[in-house]
Amino acid sequence: MLRAGVGISVQSNPRTAAIEATQAALKQAGLRVADAALCFAGSALGGAFPLLLRTVAEAAGTPEVAGCGSIGVIANGREVETGPCLTVLVFSSDVLQASRLFVPQMRGRGREAAEELVALVRPKLNATNLLCLFPDTYNFEADSFLATISRELPSVTILGGGATEDGSVGETFQFCADVVASNSVAGMLLSGDFEINTGTALACAPLGPTHQVTAVRENIILELDGRKAYEVFSEAAGPLSADLRRALAFLFLGIPLEKGGQRLERGNFYVRNVIGASPERGAIAVAHRPQVGDTVGFVLRDGERSRNELKAMLASLNTGTRNVPAFGLYFDCVSRGSGLYNIPDHDAAYIGQCFEHLPLAGFFTGFEIGPLGSSTGLLQYSGVLGLVSERPR
Repeated sequence: MLRAGVGISVQSNPRTAAIEATQAALKQAGLRVADAALCFAGSALGGAFPLLLRTVAEAAGTPEVAGCGSIGVIANGREVETGPCLTVLVFSSDVLQASRLFVPQMRGRGREAAEELVALVRPKLNATNLLCLFPDTYNFEADSFLATISRELPSVTILGGGATEDGSVGETFQFCADVVASNSVAGMLLSGDFEINTGTALACAPLGPTHQVTAVRENIILELDGRKAYEVFSEAAGPLSADLRRALAFLFLGIPLEKGGQRLERGNFYVRNVIGASPERGAIAVAHRPQVGDTVGFVLRDGERSRNELKAMLASLNTGTRNVPAFGLYFDCVSRGSGLYNIPDHDAAYIGQCFEHLPLAGFFTGFEIGPLGSSTGLLQYSGVLGLVSERPR
């Protein structure tokens, strides 16, 4: 049997917060002690993260604790985006085992760090495997790390998000047991005989037609469709082009998942930032390295599109999940939340409406890790949901 529960606290005293959130999680799960715990803590508690972790472990009765710091947390229909906050997920089961994971020194070591993580994971693999990862957003080399993980662990479902902070310290923190570190990746492997279902909702809608890259230098797009790239970008931005900073905050590059894809449609593209635009040079800089002949488009971050994507994702998961989920994990981009929807608790409320009484834990991420086509990839402006259930008998 798989039992799980989630608790949340907004107490400013870290020990009080840890006890309150963990006891609430144990109560929801109907447990006295847990096999493992995941915890996500707001930056306002950062000075006491070590005490907070020790207290969670003591209250939950388990050394298997992992998680990270964040600007805000998600739990059971609530989204706390600022201030002191903590969410704790506990679970106990005879169908899955939990193993905390930690790899230090990520900077400049994307492939090497991934290989070290693979070496920790391989001996613990079972019939079904969910690898939850919480890397340092500022030092994560996504391409090399995720390519290595996907290649070496092709049958493992990988979900997670980049740890975040409120901008006051300039570094993020990863948790494993009683260790609090930066420039690292923490995580937890769930392995055993269970069911995992995942979904992704993107907050961006295609804007106008796609374009062919006709001149590019590394990550600087010079021409699209034989025209200056900035002119095409400006046309797509419309009224937003009058304020370049605002345009860059809402308009992004959309890239088809499949090489040679000619259209941007729901589920077939991913998003990368436009990091600069020069009217004088007629070029745009992007967080991507396109090649001549590639098809790209522009997409707009939009609350209504995001809501529709979330509803479609939840409907699909509701149909595809054969058993009632025991718990859920939700990794939500910091660009979503009340700043996008103008109302609090948006995504968490929709998830709770679709899956009633679901113990849900998560946090606001610097990037998301989840399904990208047929492999695992880095996502942006997304909400990634994972549902863990007992396998139907």
